[in-house]
Amino acid sequence: MKRGTYTILTLGYIFLYVPIIFLMVFSFNESFFPGIWTAFSLKWYKELFSNHVIWGAVKTSIKIAAMAATGAVILGTMGAIVLTRSKQFRGKTLFSIISSAPLVMPEIILGISLLLMFVICESVLGVPAKRGIATVTIAHITLAIAYVMLIIQPRLADFEITLEEAARDLGARSFQTILSITLPIIAPAIIAAWLLTFAVSLDDVVIASFLTGAQATTLPILIFSSVKMGVTPEMNALATLLVGVISLIIAVIGFILYTKSVKDSKPFVRTSLRYPDNQAE
Repeated sequence: MKRGTYTILTLGYIFLYVPIIFLMVFSFNESFFPGIWTAFSLKWYKELFSNHVIWGAVKTSIKIAAMAATGAVILGTMGAIVLTRSKQFRGKTLFSIISSAPLVMPEIILGISLLLMFVICESVLGVPAKRGIATVTIAHITLAIAYVMLIIQPRLADFEITLEEAARDLGARSFQTILSITLPIIAPAIIAAWLLTFAVSLDDVVIASFLTGAQATTLPILIFSSVKMGVTPEMNALATLLVGVISLIIAVIGFILYTKSVKDSKPFVRTSLRYPDNQAE
């Protein structure tokens, strides 16, 4: 049984990671043609660092992802607190269903509907809604709120509500209780939600393709458009850098968690109090 399990896991890891390893290896290939190894070279990394179009797309994607993750965490946390802390109110079930709808709704429908909304706002209401960073950020916030609530709601459900009640008994207002008690305790869930929504926004192609403009080309759209002409070795080099940065972040987080777990698992040493001889009696 164990041998079969290990075999399935090994095949799964090979299926997932061997293509990434090949991509990283061929990023150091001197040849322009993929799959044909000629010699080791850093030529494509030099080309990558001198390509202002790619780095402009990287900066745009990071800017959009950071703003979208921050906005989604703020709104999603507020919504999760309302659903878990508030008593039954009219429309609570409908609000819960609508907040989780982007998780099951196809992204192409979400992109078309948001594009239509911005067109109506600009043509009918007179609100300027030029496609660019702002429209993509709003769309990503709409998509990411569902992920934030999905992560934070279970943490709030397991939260010891007596701590909030004790803070209110001591004179703290509701907003002060949330800032001083609730948010610090659920901070790990908030950080996890921010990282997940940042990755979702950074990886999005479908929604951004409807709402982006010529001056706000994101990295996934740039890569997707370049695939039609063939993947260049510069993209292999860029993907290798991204994998390296992500692996470094995961290693640092894993080291911190391992250090904390080792520190928490140390046995408790009981100290004995010794009194002077004249006080022993």
